[in-house]
Parts: sequence; C-alpha cells; structure tokens
Amino acid sequence: MNKVVENVRQFVIAPDDDGIRVDRWFKRHLDATSFTTVAKWARTGQLRLDGARVGPGDRVQAGQTLRIPPVEAVRTTARPQRERTPLTADEQAFAQEMVIHRDAQALVLNKPPGLATQGGTKTTAHVDGLLDALQDDADGRPKLVHRLDKDTSGALLVARTSRAAAFFAKTFSGRTAKKVYWALVVGVPSIDDGMIELPIAKQPGTGGEKMHVDEAEGQAARSRYRVIERAGNRTCWVELQPLTGRTHQLRVHMAAIGHPIVGDGKYGGPAAFLTGGISRKMHLHARRIRVDHPDGGEIDVTAELPQHFAESLASLGFEEMAGNSMPINDFVPPTREEQKAKARAHAKGVRKARRGERRGRGARDG
Repeated sequence: MNKVVENVRQFVIAPDDDGIRVDRWFKRHLDATSFTTVAKWARTGQLRLDGARVGPGDRVQAGQTLRIPPVEAVRTTARPQRERTPLTADEQAFAQEMVIHRDAQALVLNKPPGLATQGGTKTTAHVDGLLDALQDDADGRPKLVHRLDKDTSGALLVARTSRAAAFFAKTFSGRTAKKVYWALVVGVPSIDDGMIELPIAKQPGTGGEKMHVDEAEGQAARSRYRVIERAGNRTCWVELQPLTGRTHQLRVHMAAIGHPIVGDGKYGGPAAFLTGGISRKMHLHARRIRVDHPDGGEIDVTAELPQHFAESLASLGFEEMAGNSMPINDFVPPTREEQKAKARAHAKGVRKARRGERRGRGARDG
C-alpha cells in the first residue's frame, strides 16, 4: 500500500476510502498520528494529495496519491500506539474458521453478517480486531484492502504482505477487481438485466451514516443487476455487480429503483421486510471475488451463503445451482473516450437522417 520515495511515504487511496476526509483517512490507517500532527504537516506543506497541498478537512478520492513525511517524523510527534487486547482461544478459532482461501500473499475470508469490518464508535467486535489470529511472523499482521458493510456477508480479501496490500489497492482503484453479490430484493424489476447509473452522496443530517441519490452533488455510481429467479411479483433473487465503489452503493441503488434488498430497513423502510418465515436479516452476500494476484494469475473465490440466506432461498423454492450457472460476463464499462465516440456517432446519424428528410421534402415540394 505504501512505498518510500525520497524520504517520504506515499499511499494510494483505496476505493473504500473514496470521499472521506483526510483526517478520517489517518484515523483509519495511521491512527498513531495525531490530528495536531496532520494539521501541522498540512500547514507546512508537507502533506500533499496528487502533488497539491491538502488540509485535514479536505476529501480524498480513490486512486489519488497521498504523500506524507517520513516515518521518523511520526515517531517524534505521534501519541503512543494503543495496545491490542489479546484474543481469546474462541476468537482465534473463529478467525481461522472464516478463512476460505490462503496463499503467500492473500487471504479471503467469508465474513458473517453482523460482524463489522473495522471498529468505530461503540463497535468493539470487528474483522480488523481478529487479524492478529491470522498473523504470520515473517510477514506481519494481515491488512484489510476493502470493506463490507456490517450486515453484508461474504468474500472479503485481506493482504498478507505490504507488497500485496499495495498491489490490491491499485487493483481496486483501477476497477479491475470483480465482485459479484447475491441479494433477495422486494418485487421484480421490469428489466431482467439492467444498469443503474445514479450519483450517490451522504444524506445531510445523518452524520455520514446514510447515503442517498443526489443528482446535483453526488459522485458517479454504476451498478449492474441480473435477475436469477423470481417468486411471483413478491420477491426475486438477483446478482449484483458494483462497477464503482461508493458507500452502501448496491443498497442505495436497489432501493432507488423501487426494489430494496430484503432486510435492509435502513434504505427500504418497513417495506424491506417480508412475511412468511423470511428472515429479517439483510439478504446481501458477497458471493464471489476475482482479482489479479501479485505473483501472477488470479484469485477467484466463492463464499458460501450464511444460514439465513440459504434458508430463505430454500423456502422460496430457489436452488443455488441457478445462481451458480449464471454466465460470467466480464462487463467493462466504456471509457470516457468511447462514450464520446458513441455520442458523436449517434449525433452524426441523427444529422444524416435529418438531411435525408429535408431532401425528401424538397423532392415532394418540386
């Protein structure tokens, strides 16, 4: 994730940190660095974002490079590191049980619903706190490279080395990592294979805890969905692919088109809960992750469903095989240049058609 260049450190902003404040980024990743230190670096021009001066309250974007002073500067000004509470035997066993893929550079965990990825206010149980159980003495403590919402289950990639963390950060920033989610949603979309393109921003008055669609101020967000099976008009099982990495993106997008994820009361309200024995837990699962490997080749891992989701599928008469048989389409969103070329071609076709209409009217008038 970081590299030393001319006695400074550089960090590439990961997709999961897109839009957060600089001081919040330090809180997440370098919590031994005090706000006073960050403010001093900003005031003296030592803190740079893509080469430009930046302040603690400015926001970062995925893919940008944050430059900070060398580690020696931190040692002279930082507050002491907080000691981690040793894990119990049960916590260590639980952490090991989550591992569904392991190699020299990476781990993939199957995170259960209800477990946060990182700590926060009043959040003491989280994946990050369990990573000590997965530590390798040679490579140090594993490092998170992306996140899942607390109530979202499924595949979570963890880097085992600093080199792997830097590699994966660039991969996620470049949108080459592929994540496939399964969800149960309320109702059935009118289009079986659709693209949702709605900008997302923090909802005012929620302290950043809730997002919403904001056409004026939101950041671009794109999600693809495909219907796998349906249960009348009541609910359906969908495959979701986030093509950008906004906070709560899939949840916001599905609610915005009138089909909230089952169990997601935060964005779907009371309508997000179904009767008939369907669990009230959220039915959003990171089913598969496919990402390039630092040593070549790729990691391609599938995470088994949590019990409540599997039971809901069974009660609705759905079989997992139907989802597994969905063809994998490596959908690549068009580049800006490709979009412009398509728009130019369309405009040219319209102009040509209009010229033909004018010539036709002229011939009839003669």
